[in-house]
Amino acid sequence: MSLRFASLVALATALLAGCAGQHAKLPDGMQAKVAILETTDIHSNVLSYDYYKLKPDSTLGYERTATLIRRARAEFPNTFLFDSGDTIQGSVLADYQALVKPLACDQELAIYRAMDAVGYDGGTAGNHEFNYGLRFLSQASGMPMNVDGGHTDHCAGPHFPLVLANVDSVRDGKPIFQPWTVVTKTIEAYMPDESRADRGKISVPLKIGIIGFTPPPIMQWDKQNLAGKVTVTGVVEAAQKYLPQLQAQHPDLIVAILHGGLDTAPYTSAMENGGWYLAGVPGIDVLLLGHAHTEFPGPHYAGMKDVDAERGFVRGVPAVMGGFFGKDLGVIQLTLDRQQGRWVIDRSQSHSEVRPICAAVAGANKLVAKPDCVPADPQIAPLLEKTQVAAIAYVNTPIGESTVRMSSYFADEGNMTALAAVNAAQADYVRNELPRTHPELRDVPVLSSAAAFRTGFSGPDDYTDVATGPLTLRSAADLYFYPNTLAAVKTDGAGLRAWLEKSAERFNQIDPNKTGEQQLINDKYPGFNFDQIQGGIHYVVDLSKPVGQRITTLTYHDKPVTPDQPFVIVTNNYRASGGGHFPGLDGSNIVLTAPDGTREILADWLKDKKQIGAKDLETTSWQFAPLKTHGSVVFSGASDKQDVAHATGLRGIRQLKDLGDGTAIYAIDLSE
Repeated sequence: MSLRFASLVALATALLAGCAGQHAKLPDGMQAKVAILETTDIHSNVLSYDYYKLKPDSTLGYERTATLIRRARAEFPNTFLFDSGDTIQGSVLADYQALVKPLACDQELAIYRAMDAVGYDGGTAGNHEFNYGLRFLSQASGMPMNVDGGHTDHCAGPHFPLVLANVDSVRDGKPIFQPWTVVTKTIEAYMPDESRADRGKISVPLKIGIIGFTPPPIMQWDKQNLAGKVTVTGVVEAAQKYLPQLQAQHPDLIVAILHGGLDTAPYTSAMENGGWYLAGVPGIDVLLLGHAHTEFPGPHYAGMKDVDAERGFVRGVPAVMGGFFGKDLGVIQLTLDRQQGRWVIDRSQSHSEVRPICAAVAGANKLVAKPDCVPADPQIAPLLEKTQVAAIAYVNTPIGESTVRMSSYFADEGNMTALAAVNAAQADYVRNELPRTHPELRDVPVLSSAAAFRTGFSGPDDYTDVATGPLTLRSAADLYFYPNTLAAVKTDGAGLRAWLEKSAERFNQIDPNKTGEQQLINDKYPGFNFDQIQGGIHYVVDLSKPVGQRITTLTYHDKPVTPDQPFVIVTNNYRASGGGHFPGLDGSNIVLTAPDGTREILADWLKDKKQIGAKDLETTSWQFAPLKTHGSVVFSGASDKQDVAHATGLRGIRQLKDLGDGTAIYAIDLSE
């Protein structure tokens, strides 16, 4: 050991011993390796289980993410673990604990029990945390809230701090969660001396400040739960307000935990995915992302300005977004150098990565998980064994029968069997309620809009498929995945056409003269925004036309729809309040909202029907304009489902290639 090195180690040790309980003044030249671990958008998928198909699913589940976390902790000497929100909602298990058998104040949610078993350092709230209302959120988070209808007791919540800087109570103007906090842990640092194998390891304190943000559009998406109770601030404005307070605590690093993705469009305080702009706020050292259900770093963000989509930097700030449903773990590997009395990130020696629970293979123009998955952490499942059994029993409650197979395998191509049931239930509900609440609208035609929520985004099993025979509550949950509430809006023929034009962005523009393959689906436009409207209308989508000019025919009961023709369209609270940025939908033209969830309305409709058949479901209301192409028009889907398409009249669809991973490439003949 060199004399200089020995002196530095002795100095550091003496300083630490003399500063017990304080943040030590460490000598320059020290280094530390720190891994920031992130989960996000777990959506209460605690176990690797598909509640709709009643079978294990090894491609998802927090119990497998927990294995990745334990492996990362074994790999890296210094780790911090955070969660970026959308944690408590999104599965049958979550609905059971929130809606069917709500927990007592002293009972902790299953997802939080699992996370506590692993051990977290902090987290934030996503937009779906607000879906069950503020009273449930305040109870589940263990955070009393001074809001109208909020829980005032200290209930059992997670054993880690939740921070949220941009949602304030209307009553007192204060944040409903603490906006920020500081987490201090002892880490292993070292004096870099290449002649020593142990490199002079020293235990030192590291203070990390965390500050959290949720998407500002929650005021639209959950208006019925939040209006008049809370206000929301833009993420940049909230950061600028609270960062000085956090910086006054002299943390070594500040980690922004954002339930949001990246968007370089001009900034507004209502921006849904404000991560790119948040990274530009001085004082933020690390950025954790979520909400978008994509991975960062990753190819989705390649080419974005000032973004390194390979090493994981946003405007020079290390960042990560770790997938969804427990499928991935986000990891930021930081190298810290001690310079001028503070820790500084060495960006040349730092990077981010997303570690999947399952190995991925290229298929159907995207990465698809294959069964080579890490094992589940054995301590997670026993934590919720009784709750899991009860949730499965609940979704198996009988509610009727069906003589029609209802699936979303080819919902993008015109199979509306699954959507027709939702549309019928929604329309019947509003036709019964509207004359009572708005007698002046008694004679206005009622249409209904629904989108397929499960169209293969997360793999070949991610489709709705309700077989003929007995129906259960599981069937209703499969047909309607999200816990939305019903809303109806008043519009006109021009608004209806604009709605359909927006939905048609789901498709790429097709050049009939092109000889090579063309992709039918625009992967950048999510399936849950492809609204398909029924109720006596018929429309034609011309894929040779550019966006905004594709609806070439639009009729109501075989007569052309006029621009000023009045309609009431039934949808959900998310869409009616502006979700998806549909023209004319901002919450101002809502004429009816239901106290019941759409899923519950659907289940009641199925019960009342006792048995549903083809006569109960309206036929597909739209079609592609005939288009003869020189090359193939292709799309990806679950393999070996060609018969499903043909059974519903989609004769122009054929499977071209089975990719061997549960997916296949299909061709569609647009000339038929």
